[in-house]
Amino acid sequence: MKKSLFLRFFLEHASIVVLLAAAVLIFTPPLLRKHHNQERAAGLEHMALWLESQVLPYVAGPAAGDLEAVIADIGLKTATRITVIGPDGHVLADSERQPRDMESHLFRPEIQASLRGEKRVSIRPSSTLKADMMYLSIPLRSGERVVGALRLSQFMKDVDVLMDEFRRDLWRVVGLVSLLALVLAFVLARSVAVPLREVIRASKLVAAGDFDVQVSARRGGEIRDQALAFNAMTGRLKAMFGEIRMQNEEIGSILASIREGLCVLDGDARIVHANDSFRRLAGREAPQGLHFWEVVRSSSAMELVRQAREGGPGASGEAEIGERVYNVSVCRLAEAGRLVVTLHDVTEFRILEKAKRDFVANVSHELKTPLTAIKGFAETMEPRAEAENRPYLEIIRRNTERLIAIVDDLLALSELEAPGMKPAKKSLDVRGLAATTLKLFERRAAEKGISLTLEAAAGLPAVQADPVQLEGLLLNLVDNAVKFTDRGGVTVRLGAKDGRFLIEVVDTGVGIDADHLPRVFERFYVADKSRSKKLGGTGLGLAIVKHIAQAHDGAVSVKSRVGEGTTVTVELPLA
Repeated sequence: MKKSLFLRFFLEHASIVVLLAAAVLIFTPPLLRKHHNQERAAGLEHMALWLESQVLPYVAGPAAGDLEAVIADIGLKTATRITVIGPDGHVLADSERQPRDMESHLFRPEIQASLRGEKRVSIRPSSTLKADMMYLSIPLRSGERVVGALRLSQFMKDVDVLMDEFRRDLWRVVGLVSLLALVLAFVLARSVAVPLREVIRASKLVAAGDFDVQVSARRGGEIRDQALAFNAMTGRLKAMFGEIRMQNEEIGSILASIREGLCVLDGDARIVHANDSFRRLAGREAPQGLHFWEVVRSSSAMELVRQAREGGPGASGEAEIGERVYNVSVCRLAEAGRLVVTLHDVTEFRILEKAKRDFVANVSHELKTPLTAIKGFAETMEPRAEAENRPYLEIIRRNTERLIAIVDDLLALSELEAPGMKPAKKSLDVRGLAATTLKLFERRAAEKGISLTLEAAAGLPAVQADPVQLEGLLLNLVDNAVKFTDRGGVTVRLGAKDGRFLIEVVDTGVGIDADHLPRVFERFYVADKSRSKKLGGTGLGLAIVKHIAQAHDGAVSVKSRVGEGTTVTVELPLA
């Protein structure tokens, strides 16, 4: 990794140097040669234009006999071969050879161009001197008529010598510069690769968990800034991981101290985390990675997990796991897409509740027979007793009746709380049942001077309910309302709203203080104990109402203000 990183930088720089050197060596000599040829051609053109005025009189005038001497003298002084050609292509004069020894130049390309009135430059081998030469030919005009051509030529071998020397010097200069550039590329590549290798090495150590590593910040520029930023990052990571480690230790200690079984599930319901209590419950030391159903064999618990996975905020309920009963709570972590499952062992509570229900039911059954006998004997003795003993028999009878009422309510509650109890539902006309119930209290209402009213909307739907239990619900609600109402009246309202059937029992009685409202549905809870005892209340009526409503998948609520009355509302689901 270290070698390839350095080579990558060095070869990139070296490639640029080699490409530039090759470009200079390849393209510079031709460009220089071209430029030199252009300069030489321009010089020949200037000389030809000057010679044109010197030569033209000899070609077009009477002084033709002296042309060779003039041409030879000028050619010697300028180191240029000068040739004058007539309009028929024959050489009239040449600075280096005798015209009679020279062949016709009519078909030379530059001569043909000049005889047509054009200027022409060409580089080609000389058929006379057998060497590469540059030729410049211009037309000689007398007025509008071309009377000949003037050609100037120079050897190209001096250019070749010059270019050879230039190439040798260029190779030396380019080689030296390239060597220096390669050395500089080596230094630059090393100056970049070494800090990067150091950062890579430090990054690997950080990835392995070593947050004490530091990068040298002795270099300048961006490399120093990078080193300082990296060192700051490792310091911050060290602090953050320290905090996370402490938090994990705290969370681990908290989870270990929790007596309830707790596990975290991922999106596929696989166990990600589990505390010791859950491991003991599951009977596995390492349940992580297994599906929840593989560890917890309970259809009820899996149903709660399924409900939470399908997008609900959470679910809770009881589930039997093995021979134990657990209160299972499933909470959804929306951000992480995970579920937190808590299992609280409530087996002992359920055993205690069952024992309490059995005890209450057995005691109630056992008490009912002697209480009925006491009441019967008291009623038998009361007419025959002496006047001074009758009040005592009345007290015995009244308290016996109250005890019998309590026993009956306890038996009713025991039946409602029995495991597996389901109401015997059928289609029921609640309006008729409410009217019948109110008739049972007409005499008591008349004795107290209060009114009984039934308000029912037209076209009320039937309700699927247990007639006996719903009658008991209405009896308890109306009985309570009549007991605690001394003026005004009691109204039973029936209606339907949002798929729910509403039963409201409204009275104008003494009302209930707000502090007592949260507990009025508890068994044996009485807001006004002295008044309830005087009226023969058992403290179980509203508890029975709540259990009947819950058995029908409904709910019950109460609103009340002291001195203004009370409204109890029961909501039952419509079919």
